[in-house]
Amino acid sequence: MNLAKNETKSAKKTKNKTTDSKTQNGFLKEIRKNYQLWLMILPGFLVILIFNYIPMYGLQLAFRRFVPTEGITGGEFVGMQYFNQFFDSRMFSTLMINTIRISATTMVVGFIAPVLLALLINQIKHKRAKSIMQTTVYLPHFISIVVMVGMLTVFLSPQSGILNHFADMLGFPRRDFLGSTRFFVPTYVISEIWQRAGWNSIIYLAALSNVDPQLYESARMDGANRWQLVRHVEIPSLVPTMIILFILNMGGILNAGFEKIFLMQNPLNLPVAEVISTYVYKIGIIQNQFSYATAIGLFNTLINFGFLLLANYISKKVAKTSLF
Repeated sequence: MNLAKNETKSAKKTKNKTTDSKTQNGFLKEIRKNYQLWLMILPGFLVILIFNYIPMYGLQLAFRRFVPTEGITGGEFVGMQYFNQFFDSRMFSTLMINTIRISATTMVVGFIAPVLLALLINQIKHKRAKSIMQTTVYLPHFISIVVMVGMLTVFLSPQSGILNHFADMLGFPRRDFLGSTRFFVPTYVISEIWQRAGWNSIIYLAALSNVDPQLYESARMDGANRWQLVRHVEIPSLVPTMIILFILNMGGILNAGFEKIFLMQNPLNLPVAEVISTYVYKIGIIQNQFSYATAIGLFNTLINFGFLLLANYISKKVAKTSLF
């Protein structure tokens, strides 16, 4: 009996080795066959390796007390001390609320806006008018963040801003939009949508261009009007793309844009404008608390990764579409 079991185990091991050997040989043949394509991929692979994976070596700072003279690995191991320090901090709840408010609002509105914009642009039948419209909505994407914040500062100035001039003409009081805790988040979200919606609509326009024309013809033969074409032909065609992009966006649920928020911050709006990314910068770079800042950043990354896995799991179960 034992002899038979041993023979079965050895047969399985031999089979597994054979399978692994075939897989390796197949992979090597694929590289030899398409080596030009692999060479084209190599620079991108090296960039990701050097700037995304190798720096992960420094994550151990979150569990060590950093001493500059002893390097990353020389400090005393303190376990979860810095994580507990963050959780017990008076800033923890404020940072989480501000970050989730800004990120979630931007993600939801910023997810819907490109879809609606793509559907609207797709309704334009005149090619020249369509090209002009697309170029117009793409242009804000190429404005740098510094210039964008400068524009907001000028346009929303309480004394000389265009918006406040219009408010005066209509009999409304002047507002300090960038200095108000009430208007900071809407100002950030609206400006972000204005800048990103056009560029983000490209992928949806590409998906709409691949819709089978026979679907439109069949729907028109059944008496469908333009709204019904959008509802029953175009939107269902966008759903797989929307799901994939939504899953990817969920991976950055706590990643509120650092540069723009940091440039828009001032002492008046700081109670609602301080988010995790700006706090990490101030703690780590300005105050030189590298281990504490690393722990906060690692916590942020793990939460984002958890949301990514959750969104992927739900999508796989409900819509049968997922990243992995």
